[in-house]
Amino acid sequence: MSGSASANNPRLNFFIAGLSANIIWGFFAIPLRLIAAWPADTILYFRIFFSFIFVWIFLVFFRYSHWSQDWERMKQMTSKERKRILFLLFLSSILIMGNWFTFIYAVNNISIKSAAFAYLICPLITTLAGCLILKERLSRIKWISLGIALISVIMLAQTSLLEVFWAILIASFYAFYMIIQRVLRDIDKFNFLAVQLFICSLIVLPISFMSDTPIPSSFLFWGIIALVAIVFTIIPLFLSMYALNGIASATMGILIYINPIISFAVAVFYFNEIISLGQFLAYLLLLIAIILYNSAFIRQIFSKLAKREPI
Repeated sequence: MSGSASANNPRLNFFIAGLSANIIWGFFAIPLRLIAAWPADTILYFRIFFSFIFVWIFLVFFRYSHWSQDWERMKQMTSKERKRILFLLFLSSILIMGNWFTFIYAVNNISIKSAAFAYLICPLITTLAGCLILKERLSRIKWISLGIALISVIMLAQTSLLEVFWAILIASFYAFYMIIQRVLRDIDKFNFLAVQLFICSLIVLPISFMSDTPIPSSFLFWGIIALVAIVFTIIPLFLSMYALNGIASATMGILIYINPIISFAVAVFYFNEIISLGQFLAYLLLLIAIILYNSAFIRQIFSKLAKREPI
């Protein structure tokens, strides 16, 4: 991309960052399948440990000022506010750990399609949860889109109830995690992840010692785990955080769909997973629900592009 293009649209770099993060996540199934011989819980433990180490190294050397600002803000809070934030941090740690485990298990033991389907319905589940928990209001169009998505899930259940179960489980963990993210808006997201990984490490450390599974000795396993921690956890997270500095969260919400679309392509064209006619129709119906759900924002994007305004 030329420098003149970036100069004409200063938000282009932020958009590319958000797009890149979701493209990276779309290929996540490939390294996971390379270590499918190991149990999902073993992969989870070491993904958490490696991510914890790399995140805290990055935080100490490059983002210590952000950490200090949040720490000072915490000290100025009342005891009740601190307890509330600590509780939400603990709960979000459980949720992200559950999301990671179910995703790993689904990719390596169920199907990549189920994991991809989870991230297609995740924004819709997040919206419904926000309506029920945070009392957010939904337009009639969004209620209709949620109804169509429900029909899609029911149709998919007719073809593979197991895949639907794991897709909803993955999506639900992440949806409720995102609800907590909305509540804790004032905390730096990278600091948020650093504390979560600390809590997750404290939880899984004794469990890993009690596990009967021996510590992997394969260089392939350790290489993939390091790749997962850096390339598929820290880098895309940092890119998405950077993107939110220059583009609207609604734009990021649209870019999120790039992730499962690529995952489906990887499942079908790289791993040769079969999609039946019933599954295809269910996915098509869900795509219609997603377009309907985001129709107002899609019209806004085309309007801005026509006027050559930044998105």
